[in-house]
Amino acid sequence: MTKETKPASASGPDSSSFPPIQFTDTTLRDAHQSLWATRMKIADMLPVLEHLDKVGYWSLEMWGGATFDVCLRFLNEDPWERLSEIRKRVKNTKLQMLLRGQNVVGYKNYPDDVLEEFVARSAERGLDVYRVFDALNDARNLERAVEYVKKHGKHAQGTLCYAISPVHTIEYYLARAREQKEMGIDSICIKDMAGIISPNMAYDLVKALKEVIGLPVQLHCHASSGMAVAAYLKAAEAGVDVIDTATAPLAFMTSQPAAETMAATFAGTPRDPGLNMAEMEIVETHFEKVTAGQCVTLPKVVDSMVIIHQIPGGMASNLLSQLKEQKAGGPAAGSAGRGAARARGPRVSATRDPDQPDCRSAGGAQCVGGGAVQARDARDQGLCEGSLWPGAGPDS
Repeated sequence: MTKETKPASASGPDSSSFPPIQFTDTTLRDAHQSLWATRMKIADMLPVLEHLDKVGYWSLEMWGGATFDVCLRFLNEDPWERLSEIRKRVKNTKLQMLLRGQNVVGYKNYPDDVLEEFVARSAERGLDVYRVFDALNDARNLERAVEYVKKHGKHAQGTLCYAISPVHTIEYYLARAREQKEMGIDSICIKDMAGIISPNMAYDLVKALKEVIGLPVQLHCHASSGMAVAAYLKAAEAGVDVIDTATAPLAFMTSQPAAETMAATFAGTPRDPGLNMAEMEIVETHFEKVTAGQCVTLPKVVDSMVIIHQIPGGMASNLLSQLKEQKAGGPAAGSAGRGAARARGPRVSATRDPDQPDCRSAGGAQCVGGGAVQARDARDQGLCEGSLWPGAGPDS
């Protein structure tokens, strides 16, 4: 993916005119954050890293988000060593992380010097792509992170956190994308962390970004609502450059669509990614063994209420895990989303002005309850950062 990727023509995109679509594999980060409450260990990764490297992915998302604090708090592992060990074995594919902007990999804002040192050290250890996001799409929490990523010669990917509300229009997203383009981002990701983007919206938003912003566009979806595969197909018609997928044993439900499914879908078309299916099969076989006894049992494959409660996929497995610990599983777990939606109250803005997304996009509004909350106040109190759900975070 390069800056020279041609934007879609104003007369309407023709999928045959676009280059092969590329994949980012999320197995080593968001997939297990979404399904296993981020509990994959480095020992589960090491045997298969060389094979992942040979598949032909554009990047491997393998760090950041909740992986950092879960390594320290629950797995007794050093997240920095994880990065180094993966880099030793993955020599050809770009390594990618999810960076929470000014929050770095924590649950509060950190000083600029902490952020810069974090970027410097992680770049030194081999990270290539930094997907920088703020759950409220607040440019002020992105600008320093983008600046430091560029300073160290790495790929800065901007992010549009997707939500559904009266203020979340195409023009709203274009305005946020323009802000990030001015910072110097190399590409931009539509981050559908709850899996609620419709196929038509995926087409319209990708098309608008390609025409107006002119940067490579990546689409990140969760399969929570069942629309992700269709959204990827429509986005491909509009010229999306990269989509996020996971190996089949850690795919679908609240994770991403399976790489195997999407590769087969595009096979034989002008957008065929040309991935090494033999290597993908080795990866799939390995993780089929690893998944035994690991998955948090989800109440159903498709969550019909996700359009209402908009809980990110990366928070769902943690919520269910904690409900289970409190002996509140079963029907209580199945109705967790409905309870969250009720607790949130009416669709009120949780931001300082009508031009900002509400707290739902952080997956944390269910912690706030009814009534309006100022974004800065909510962030200061940790209400929009997923801090009540260890190992979750608004990352998905």
